[in-house]
Amino acid sequence: MATSGHPPRVLLLTSGPVDGQQGADIQLAAAVAYAIPDVEFTWFRRWPSRGGPPPVARGRPVPVVSLDGIPHVQQRLQVATASAVLAHRVDLVHAVMTIADGYPAFSRLWPRLVGRRPVLHTVPGVRDPSLLRRARPLGRTVALSASTAKELSAAGFGQVLVIPPLVRLDQWPMRPRPVGEIPMVLVTAHHDPGGGASEAIAAAAVAARAGARFRLVLAMRGRPRQNLRALEDGLRAHAEREGLCDVDVRGYVEDMSALLAESDVLLFVPQLLDVRADVPLTVLQSLATGRPVIVSDQAQFAALGDTVLRAPIGDFRRTGHLLRQLLDRPQWWEILAKRGRATVEERFGPEPFRAHYTNLYRELLA
Repeated sequence: MATSGHPPRVLLLTSGPVDGQQGADIQLAAAVAYAIPDVEFTWFRRWPSRGGPPPVARGRPVPVVSLDGIPHVQQRLQVATASAVLAHRVDLVHAVMTIADGYPAFSRLWPRLVGRRPVLHTVPGVRDPSLLRRARPLGRTVALSASTAKELSAAGFGQVLVIPPLVRLDQWPMRPRPVGEIPMVLVTAHHDPGGGASEAIAAAAVAARAGARFRLVLAMRGRPRQNLRALEDGLRAHAEREGLCDVDVRGYVEDMSALLAESDVLLFVPQLLDVRADVPLTVLQSLATGRPVIVSDQAQFAALGDTVLRAPIGDFRRTGHLLRQLLDRPQWWEILAKRGRATVEERFGPEPFRAHYTNLYRELLA
């Protein structure tokens, strides 16, 4: 895949530093850099650095001033300005960007900045389908699920290829079920309406009233300008009103691997996926770890088949009864744990991911 005697030079275009807080787009960009060999990536790195090994082993890091690793407006402007220059020094631009509020304006400005430079755009998710009416494709487009690929194609993005995300199996090994009297139910959610936290609390209350015993841990992701302390206090108050006593509400979790290893079940039951990836990486990481997952029956989860347990969107009673049954039936738990790991190994491992993107790079660099 060499070009003019040197490895292909690829600008990995993200909304913020690749070593910043680990949102879906950042994790996906790091997975691309890990999986594709013989490429020299130019990528955005947080400055001042937190230390530790870089998420991209090959290529050139470009500093982005960021104190917290979150892509605020200032960081997005730094990335956009630098990319307008860097795009002329590489052979290919690979954008890994969610279609969110700022994307329509960016998509119209981008061609004026880079001209005819080939671009590959991996779309982790679409925050609001109405944004697509004003959006333009950056180049060849990749989606994580068939439902989003269909949505993008209908909006004028051409033939959209579906490439499921990568789970690094070496970083997410199968873990034995924790030994203890009280199982832990982990919830991942976001603070916006329909983000899954209130729905999970209501479902947990149904399970508890039906006799299930467990500890509930909510790992919450916020957005800039949200009052996270007040929102977390509100969730604690909601849990108390529902009669749940053993509840731990947390913010951003640095070591999700350790938290999943401590848990018995993952609840991911948003009514709206918001800006999360179509196939949320936490769901796949939980399956890889050997933790059964209960999800709201979103179209994006169709590819997971019977690997996960599904409840109708917003049906906290059905969700709660599924949770109680799963905690009460250890053999069912074991079947789902093994099935989840096998599915991730077969469909979300490195080999198919690497093959798809390597072929795309060759096609675009030809």
